[in-house]
Amino acid sequence: MNPIKKERLPQLDFFRAIAIIGVLHVHSTSNATIEAVSTSLYYVFNFLNLFFKYGTPSFIFLSSFVLFYNYYDRPLTGKLIGSFYKKRMLYILLPYILISALYFLYKLYNNDRFDEPIGVLLGDYVHAIFHGSAWTHLYFVFISVQFYILFPLMLALLKSQRWIARWALPIGLAIQWGWVLWNKYDLHYASKGSIALSYFAYYLMGAFVAIYFKPFRSWVMSKWSEMRRIQKISTIVLWVSWLITGLIYVQIWYDARLTNEWLDSLWYEFMWNIYTMLSSLVLFHSAFILQRRAPAWLLAILRRLGEISFAVYLVHPFLLAFYRETQDQFSMSTITYFCWIYGGLIFALVVSSIIVQIMFRRVPFSWVLLGSVPSSLSKKKRGSNDGTKRTRKTDAVQRTSP
Repeated sequence: MNPIKKERLPQLDFFRAIAIIGVLHVHSTSNATIEAVSTSLYYVFNFLNLFFKYGTPSFIFLSSFVLFYNYYDRPLTGKLIGSFYKKRMLYILLPYILISALYFLYKLYNNDRFDEPIGVLLGDYVHAIFHGSAWTHLYFVFISVQFYILFPLMLALLKSQRWIARWALPIGLAIQWGWVLWNKYDLHYASKGSIALSYFAYYLMGAFVAIYFKPFRSWVMSKWSEMRRIQKISTIVLWVSWLITGLIYVQIWYDARLTNEWLDSLWYEFMWNIYTMLSSLVLFHSAFILQRRAPAWLLAILRRLGEISFAVYLVHPFLLAFYRETQDQFSMSTITYFCWIYGGLIFALVVSSIIVQIMFRRVPFSWVLLGSVPSSLSKKKRGSNDGTKRTRKTDAVQRTSP
């Protein structure tokens, strides 16, 4: 049986671009939330650090959406599962292991640990691999690997038990919050965020949107003037709720960081969960709005950034670490410090984008370190001169998401 051909969704590259910009905001402002507490711009730093925390959860939602969108209507065979695991091992697991090694070596160099016994260092590296801790951002790839391991089982379950698919969102929330409460009151596992259970609501929300994409498609593809009344009301409720919860999330963290008076940790978890789940839907909607309304030059930039977002995610902390070494070279006023912080974001974004594109274009087997090569940057694509318009081998909806 031939698999059902799914509609290409190039808008998802715009989603990836907005999400990776969110990730870079969080990472580039992380030091400022500690160093700039006493400055007049601390609320701004705090806002940038927290309001943009939609990035990683949105990528998790999108990864789930992409997988269920592509695989849900296909016959679940051994060949399909084998192909699925092969691709993830080559383009996710292998780059994760190798990029983790580079970050691990960088940390050894910074901490002057190369004289320690090789057995100790190898043990620390293996521990880092199995905890996603070779560098702070790699926990995302580690939890993605966990999800990929579970995906065929989840796919089979949602295909065979349609009631589970209909109730996917509340089931995901129940699993995620069951884990959160269990860990808080019993396990006390310090690296809770490196366990996939911490993000199950996003996985199953992505699955739900993919499985029931038809009504969502009617919504995101429609202009405001074309929407039905219920769609307009739902859109207003979504966007207003997203903005309000985001501002509340920013405020409770701002108050806590400024006064060192903290609420119960579950309040921060709850507001983050609600805000970032709404953010995933807002980004999803925004990507389709951009497709209709944004100028061509902006779409071209966002499309390319979305295509290389996984590779940018992997390498940008190297650039940020290098950039932060320049801090002592400047006499910092509050405004200068703000410009320096935002300069780090721009530096990491632009330079990492340039580096990964050069590597994809010029370095053989760059996929081993950076993940799958976007078809627009592959040698085969660039080398075609037959005068015909080629169909992209890898649809935008199928590309790896960080």
